[in-house]
Parts: sequence; structure tokens; C-alpha cells
Amino acid sequence: MSTTTIRLEEQLKARIARAAARAGKSPHAFILDALANTVEHDEIDAELHRTAEERWANIQHTGATVPWSEAKAYIQARATGKKAARPAARKPPR
Repeated sequence: MSTTTIRLEEQLKARIARAAARAGKSPHAFILDALANTVEHDEIDAELHRTAEERWANIQHTGATVPWSEAKAYIQARATGKKAARPAARKPPR
């Protein structure tokens, strides 16, 4: 395990100490958890953007999409625990 030094303003250091105490953790453990959570959120965000870019490129290439009414019905059914057929992407009529 390596060591990294960071400089904190006194106000932030005090806020971290208070938040760590509320969480029942040491400031060190609190900071490690905060860093791990931030990195995880960044990785999830990066994957979301990669997937979105990939799907957008596919839409531009094929022109096929799912109509909002079908997508909404599918999402609503799944959100309520119902089984629903996944709508198929298709080119809109011209």
C-alpha cells in the first residue's frame, strides 16, 4: 500500500472529522471511503457515457429507434414487476 499526502484547509479537515465521527469512522477511513465512492461513481459515469455514445452511433448508422410510447410502456411494466417484451428498434416510417 502506498502513501499519498494531501493538504486540507483547516475548515475542511474539521468538517471531515465531524462527518467521520457521525459515521463512526476515523477521518482516515472516512476519506478512503469517500475517495473509493467518488472513483466508483466516476467509473459508472464513464461506462454510461461509453454506452450512450455507442448506442447513439448505432442510431445514426441504422436510423432505428424505439418509439417513446413503447419504451415508456416497457419501463412502466418492468417498474411494477410485470414481465414485458422488450420493444424492438426500427426505422421510423417516412
